[in-house]
Amino acid sequence: MDIKDIIKEENLVYKRTNVLTENIMHYCPGCGHGTVHRIIAEVIEEMGIQEETIGVAPVGCAVLAYNYFNVDMQQAAHGRAPAVATGIKRVFPEKFVFSYQGDGDLAAIGTAETIHACNRGENITMIFINNGIYGMTGGQMAPTTLEGMKSSTSPYGRDVEMMGYPLKMTELIANLPGTYYVTRQSVHTPGNVRKTKKAIRMAFENQKLKKGVSFVEVVSNCNSGWKMNPVQANKWMVDNMFPFYPLGDIKVPQDK
Repeated sequence: MDIKDIIKEENLVYKRTNVLTENIMHYCPGCGHGTVHRIIAEVIEEMGIQEETIGVAPVGCAVLAYNYFNVDMQQAAHGRAPAVATGIKRVFPEKFVFSYQGDGDLAAIGTAETIHACNRGENITMIFINNGIYGMTGGQMAPTTLEGMKSSTSPYGRDVEMMGYPLKMTELIANLPGTYYVTRQSVHTPGNVRKTKKAIRMAFENQKLKKGVSFVEVVSNCNSGWKMNPVQANKWMVDNMFPFYPLGDIKVPQDK
């Protein structure tokens, strides 16, 4: 290493974690998925558990998550990530197991898998990205779509009399005895990124305690599905998503 390399190392502010691969992510510019991926990878590196971690990829925008993490990954059928994570954790109880799902995957076709994994108290980490829409398949209404919110299948806005109310999955599973830590965060500002990283770190650390599910929801934008640029989408999220999906801890361990 020559003197230029030494100077570069000494002045290094940020270095890409080797828990992320070199593959270019396919997510839309401004999407929160890439930031959450980076946070997860950094937590795994900082905890020194890269060889002990197994992730479960969903169907949806994050279907290719296995291309981006330098850990063992397993693809799950649509909505079945909690069941797959359950099987992996029971076979390898010493491993750190996480599922990564969007709202169409976790809160629609996967509702039953989510509820029962949480109710059983499986010792896994579940990470839930909520952007209130089906981002990958054309911007259709999701269970999490807000009342009055427009989508390709609710062009005049969600009508609760016809389409029902938005589903607050995080509050719902917080009531189950098998959940140990439940929180809702975001990644739209540096401060919120730090809070989300702290939450995800706690969710992984909790697996050492064998006390049940740690569930981290991340409210994110979908500027493509919402037909906005990233700046507009972040503002719309703050003004509209956060009042209905307020950020913060919902269920905190009482024994810590």
